[in-house]
Amino acid sequence: MENFNFCIPTNIMFGRGQISQLKGAVEKCGTKILLVYGGQSIKKNGLYDQVKKQLEGLEFYELSGVEANPKIGSVRTGIEICRKEGVEVLLAVGGGSVIDCTKAIAAGVYYEGDAWEMIISHAEVKEALPIVAVSTLAATGSEADAGAVICNPETGEKLSLFSPLLFPKCAILDPENTYTVPAKQTAAGSFDILSHLMEQYFVPASTFLSDLLVESVMKTVIHYAPIAIREPENYEARAQLMWAGTIADNATLCNGNQLVSFSCHGIEHDLSGSFNTTHGEGLAILTPNWMRYVLSDQTKGRFAHFARAVWGVEATDDLQAAKEGITALENFIHTLYLPTTFTELGIDDSRFEELAAHAVEKEDLEYAYVPLNKEDVVAILKACL
Repeated sequence: MENFNFCIPTNIMFGRGQISQLKGAVEKCGTKILLVYGGQSIKKNGLYDQVKKQLEGLEFYELSGVEANPKIGSVRTGIEICRKEGVEVLLAVGGGSVIDCTKAIAAGVYYEGDAWEMIISHAEVKEALPIVAVSTLAATGSEADAGAVICNPETGEKLSLFSPLLFPKCAILDPENTYTVPAKQTAAGSFDILSHLMEQYFVPASTFLSDLLVESVMKTVIHYAPIAIREPENYEARAQLMWAGTIADNATLCNGNQLVSFSCHGIEHDLSGSFNTTHGEGLAILTPNWMRYVLSDQTKGRFAHFARAVWGVEATDDLQAAKEGITALENFIHTLYLPTTFTELGIDDSRFEELAAHAVEKEDLEYAYVPLNKEDVVAILKACL
């Protein structure tokens, strides 16, 4: 078991009606607020009005229009508002993209140069505005982790920003706020959760405890995602997915494992950065193809363990069990009605060489579970067509 430091400083308020605690949570951080959100969905489902009611008596400004795969332009606009108005606390209301954008704003306010320079140079975040998050989507887990991913449409890059200072101070998680999430987004978000779990599971060494924890959350997603798609207002399904997403990517489950770079996320970041693909859809296409590519005599034992523990595969031969596990994952992807090829997304192989080179350079894929070079990534991408 590896050494680790573990601190999740986010105060999580989970369940129905927790929006009633928003004002108190915000006031602990400041009284001049920048409210960050995406499109019209929170206005259509009434959440925007609930938030405004909670902010009565406080001074707040708004940054709307944050897109999926959040863009550096929104970050720059948010930084400008914060500096001009003397904002003291950021309030993110939305999914992972909104929260990620808010984190980059929080760090960028105190950075002397351009926000993209801060991200691409991996500048140390020495100070950040406090963040309160109201999550509306079960997916990235950004509401309780220290990371953010930002896109630059001008360069086609999608890069990460990390700092313990970017943990939200408080996260309000009401599963009812996910009722109106469309089936497509529910499916993509659910696979993003599953992918986070698999990225921490396929590692050189893991512990008995972490395996059981990760496997149990995988099974939870596999069980409840189809239910949430069929019955969008099933509270239990939405609640199980929301909590699974929160704990899937902040080391709660995998402490003690020998962690490595995320293989499929590292490759997919370049796809969504260049083609604006939905992150979970890209992962659903990549993951089975990555699995088949890295399956070998050295890795078959781990893949067989995954197949038996998560999918109930009974084959005694490890290689056969591993292959059946990958097939089971593909069958699950079909039940979510997610795409299974890049062709379905209108992506061809014209930029694979460029994307592969960038992924290897920027995502540390040489330190992945199975180290990947440019040729490896190109081969995986071509298998996805």
